[in-house]
Amino acid sequence: MKHIARALGDAVRQLQKASDTARLDAELLMAEAFHIDRDKLILSPPDREVPLRFWSMVERRVAGEPVAYITGRRAFWNIELHVGPGALVPRPDSEVLIASAVEHFDRNAPARILDLGTGPGTLLLAALDVWPNATGLGTDLSRQALSYASANARRLEFEGRFGLAMLRDQRWQLRQKQQRRPCDPVAKTHCHRLSITRLGSAQASAWANSAPEVWRDCGRLFPDSPKTRSSSFTNR
Repeated sequence: MKHIARALGDAVRQLQKASDTARLDAELLMAEAFHIDRDKLILSPPDREVPLRFWSMVERRVAGEPVAYITGRRAFWNIELHVGPGALVPRPDSEVLIASAVEHFDRNAPARILDLGTGPGTLLLAALDVWPNATGLGTDLSRQALSYASANARRLEFEGRFGLAMLRDQRWQLRQKQQRRPCDPVAKTHCHRLSITRLGSAQASAWANSAPEVWRDCGRLFPDSPKTRSSSFTNR
């Protein structure tokens, strides 16, 4: 146990140069090295030598590689997602968006969910976990990100409730939606009661501005952007 504590102390000193969460990073990497979770590492640390691969992981973190890429996974809301290069690492602050949606819908759960820029499926899969009777569609410009999302959906056993689509140009898709009448026979299949988007601030603002026309009869838009998260929801 002493050698683990000593190794963690050494790792923290190295990681402080590259991370504001050096202690947490060291514990997550140590747990991964032992193939256990962090809680078990803290409450019941293994009584054996520190695996050599722990130090190689520390070196990768010192070089700036995200912990989630090193371990290959990241916890988000009530699920765990597999992630890696080519997919955005789930951000803890994005959980606020799920919490806002849960508060808004209360017991009136959404039936369909659209996630624009789904990445590894972070927000969409968390929402499907919250609302087990809902179905969802995730879109992204990155084929690699969609491959992570697909794998995560299978691992979480959401197949049959989950679809993916690759968009070549998300701005073109936005223009197409804006040109349709809300919930007319053509647009009705594109209407969802809840939309979660991880677009950049400018794109999220564009969605928020067009939302009254596009989403008024279809549902509610929840932009995942610090500038629009709290103020640019449609009225539903």
